Amino acid sequence: MPLPLATKSTFGLHAQLPNPAEARKLVKAAEDGGYSTIAVGDHLAFALPILDPFVQLAQVATLSETLKVQTSVYLLPLRHPTPVAKQAATLDRISDGRFVFGLGVGGEFPGEFAAAGVPHNQRGARLNEGIEVLRKLWTGEPVAHEGKHFSFPETQMLPKPVQAGGPPLWVGGRTEAAFRRAGTLCDGYVSYVVTPDQYRDALAAIAGHFEASGRTLPEYGTSHLLFMRLGKTYEEAFEAANALLSKRYAMDFTKPTKRYAALGPPADIAGFLEQFHQAGCRHFEIDFLGTPEERDAQIEQFGREVRPLLSFA
Repeated sequence: MPLPLATKSTFGLHAQLPNPAEARKLVKAAEDGGYSTIAVGDHLAFALPILDPFVQLAQVATLSETLKVQTSVYLLPLRHPTPVAKQAATLDRISDGRFVFGLGVGGEFPGEFAAAGVPHNQRGARLNEGIEVLRKLWTGEPVAHEGKHFSFPETQMLPKPVQAGGPPLWVGGRTEAAFRRAGTLCDGYVSYVVTPDQYRDALAAIAGHFEASGRTLPEYGTSHLLFMRLGKTYEEAFEAANALLSKRYAMDFTKPTKRYAALGPPADIAGFLEQFHQAGCRHFEIDFLGTPEERDAQIEQFGREVRPLLSFA
């Protein structure tokens, strides 16, 4: 049985919001350009400075009455899920039910796990149990929990989220354990640095776990976080994108940039997106690479020159 995919495709922006002025600017660009969502990433320690996702998204939630806000992805294993449940419920209420809670295990920076006092090899198990804790607390009923990593006596957390059962949980990952988690515990999937063929294979694996679990959902979210750089030529776009990504990840990012990023003229970008749509992606979370000024120009250019070329936009 295939996953119940969305019937409409949407586009979101992935960025950082370092101050209210930048948040206002990005919100206006998103609303004017027909984007549905603003998403931010998460790390405690990263190669470049990075801000807390809940605080950033609270700005968006108060500046827009229509845009969804999303973490992509929040590293839940680094935290105890009980205070996170409170933060997520608060953001869901501030946004009036427009929060999508993207989750992941992380792990590419082991130092942040050491700093948080969390064993690196427990991150998958902690994420699975953390999801269980979130869903319990979001009922608003008195609940208790006795698990391998987290335990607490009967506790009632109020107010509960606006969305029934809490914000939808979209999970990332590229392993079989991640696909099982996505199919059995979560409401959507967020991919990252994968090809269209890898994306198709991931959704097939998730669908198998979803069907085996006997779950039913009216719609299953299928999202892809995509690095993008528009340019007059592929070579021009690649040089700019690779320099930025190599700095961001403090490594030579040449091979991943060539393999995973959408680069070049509008027609090439549109062709790349068509491949992901055919593989099952229904929400494109775009990280436009460049300075804030270059990013803003690309946001506008994408709407003007790329979306009209898409069969599904």
